[in-house]
Amino acid sequence: MAKTRTRFGWPLGAVLAAVAVPTMSTFAVAPLAASPTPSTNPDFIRESLYVPVRDGTKLAVNIYRPARDGVALSGTYPVVFAFTPYRARYVSDGKIVDLVDSPLFGFRDLLKAGYVVATADIRGKGASFGARRGFLDQTEAHDGYDLVEWLAKKPYATGKVGITGCSYLGGTTMLVAGTLPPSLRAVFTGATDLDKYSFVRNGGITAQFNTRPDEPPEVDLASVPVDADRDGALLKAAVAQHARNTPMGKLWETMPFRDSVSPLTGNRFWEEVGPYTHLGALKNPRLAWYFWDNWEDEPTEQMIKAAGNIRSKLFIGPGSHCVPPTQFSVPNEQQRFFDHYLKGVDNGIDRDPLYSWWEERPNGTGALIRSATLPGTRVARLPFYLSTAANDRPAAFDKGSVAPTVPRPGSAAFDVDYDVGKGEYFAFWPQVLDGKGVTFTSRALSSDTTLTGYPVAHLTAALDRRDAPLFVYLEDVAPDGSVHMISFGRLLASMRKLSVAPYDNLGLPYHSALKADSAAVVPGRRFQLDIAMSPRAYVFAAGHRLRVTITGADPRQRNLAAIQVSPPPHFTIFASGPQGSRIDIPFKTKPAFR
Repeated sequence: MAKTRTRFGWPLGAVLAAVAVPTMSTFAVAPLAASPTPSTNPDFIRESLYVPVRDGTKLAVNIYRPARDGVALSGTYPVVFAFTPYRARYVSDGKIVDLVDSPLFGFRDLLKAGYVVATADIRGKGASFGARRGFLDQTEAHDGYDLVEWLAKKPYATGKVGITGCSYLGGTTMLVAGTLPPSLRAVFTGATDLDKYSFVRNGGITAQFNTRPDEPPEVDLASVPVDADRDGALLKAAVAQHARNTPMGKLWETMPFRDSVSPLTGNRFWEEVGPYTHLGALKNPRLAWYFWDNWEDEPTEQMIKAAGNIRSKLFIGPGSHCVPPTQFSVPNEQQRFFDHYLKGVDNGIDRDPLYSWWEERPNGTGALIRSATLPGTRVARLPFYLSTAANDRPAAFDKGSVAPTVPRPGSAAFDVDYDVGKGEYFAFWPQVLDGKGVTFTSRALSSDTTLTGYPVAHLTAALDRRDAPLFVYLEDVAPDGSVHMISFGRLLASMRKLSVAPYDNLGLPYHSALKADSAAVVPGRRFQLDIAMSPRAYVFAAGHRLRVTITGADPRQRNLAAIQVSPPPHFTIFASGPQGSRIDIPFKTKPAFR
């Protein structure tokens, strides 16, 4: 993998390694040596074994116990559990990569602090037997229930269990918690979702990394066999069963509506895997919650909603997907959380403000904001209108403008440009798409102006056919012309009908995406699109400009080649008085422009 770097300096490879996500480069694997006997370490002793769940399927489990000089310490300890599809232990370049070593989750520190750590491969992945019916389905959820209760009953366990994870592992925490295992007490999770449909098919469009293809069997064959599987025969037998896995990309592709019946699972699968359908269980007072994510990560908008619905603690840092922020120690906060809710330590975490986030400020600086309210929930959105009138345009910009004043009537038209590039393989954040649609730029700001919360786009448009997707981006243009992506949203024209959400959607536009609510547009006739954009806490610096870009394609659409049509769709964006197109931005104070 190329050493692509995120905006905040972390190599993308380090981001993936933090959550043990296999990349394409791991598909070529070294021959697997026989698994060692239970290994020792100055701080812990490890064993791995197969544990049968309720239907008899055997899942590969690794258990790490605090030790001294290779001997497990006596006494009982709380258990912290992680459930992964990315192989808890595998061989890469002749070395064993172990999830317990991930700095993101701080498992080694938890072992030193007096916790038992357990990791397991989900069914149909890694060294576990069985076939995966679906992505984070109820079979997987109840597998997690069984493992939590099995771990809680071990003689070295106190009976209290916590669960942790980020990305897919974060999704397992939500699904397992939804089954309410009696021994589960604390959930620490990052970068996952409350509403699977609104995440994977946001706006009715599959346009991010969840649509990637499945790995070949060689990936799972690189897993380290459990201790008793000396010759790897059981591993080979387990991986052979993975051939029956439901393909993830095809699963999403064949369910365009929220109420679609999957031809692969035979049910309304989005509802099965949407954590919001289990909100009653997730809000059980027995469970303590802590969510975290970063601003330049698509699941963040879901994490804020989850925190609001479950009344969870929340931290949001700068950076990308599952990247540990330098301004906040995820492992330290996780241990503090588990110390309180699994050990009963009075460390004050229950008295801290519920919500904390990093507010990004000019010149790479920032500030930690701590609040009793979610970011942006008490910040009024100010309307900024899109205009094409010549007199409204800022100096040095010869296209459209965006300003807090109602513009003269006008419009801007464009043909969808599919030549938007491929982007990174794991595209956690959209790239700037100069020249790929229409842009509207403000005059330069006369002072720093802070955005906190979710912008909302209200676009009046016309289309030359019955349906097409539309993408909208809010950007920061520096005086030197460099552009930074701040927020984005997307919506399929046929999914534009507004509905009432089945959970607290924080007052944002919600589209049911039910088949009965979808409606093609009349070619050439105006229609309205209301799009909740991704949240942010960001200071636009004096001298910078706001820019709104609208396109009909995004490089994160893995299926661009398949959906491309000729001639391409032709959009018209109307900027005609108060009923025209605008973007409502949650600025703390009304911005002033030069």
